[in-house]
Amino acid sequence: MQEISFRDDILPLKDKLFRLALRITFNRAEAEDVVQDTLIRVWNKRDEWTQFGSVEAYCLTVARNLAIDRSERRDAQTVELTPDMEETSDASSPYESLVSKERMILIHRLMNELPEKQRLIMQLRDVEGKSYKEIAVVLSLTEEQVKVNLFRARQKVKQRFIDIEGYGL
Repeated sequence: MQEISFRDDILPLKDKLFRLALRITFNRAEAEDVVQDTLIRVWNKRDEWTQFGSVEAYCLTVARNLAIDRSERRDAQTVELTPDMEETSDASSPYESLVSKERMILIHRLMNELPEKQRLIMQLRDVEGKSYKEIAVVLSLTEEQVKVNLFRARQKVKQRFIDIEGYGL
């Protein structure tokens, strides 16, 4: 078992933790607090790090649970991600850049309309690049449930996107 370093192994996870917390809470300040609380909790468990199968999965699980707790306490409602949270695209013309930006805003809005479980699975798989197994561990699901929920989430987003792009609904 290799030695786990807070600076080298856990601190680099803060961006992933933030994106996960933001996807759950829909509030930048709350997501930042969740990340901070997660890092504190993980630090306090530093004697047990070697017992964890994956420190990253443990961190994501703690962040997920804290974010859900905060959301339930605030009775948070689903809101759209703001454009300043969006990454810039490599479009070659201003028109293509605008179209790309509007499509990304639409996709984020459609993702935010998904049920929580599907939204989290899609975030972890398509944005964070996690494996089915890692997602199953973080969300306490089977790999089959992860695959089914991801498929359904993608289908919903795809169908709504096609409807809106094709008919302007």
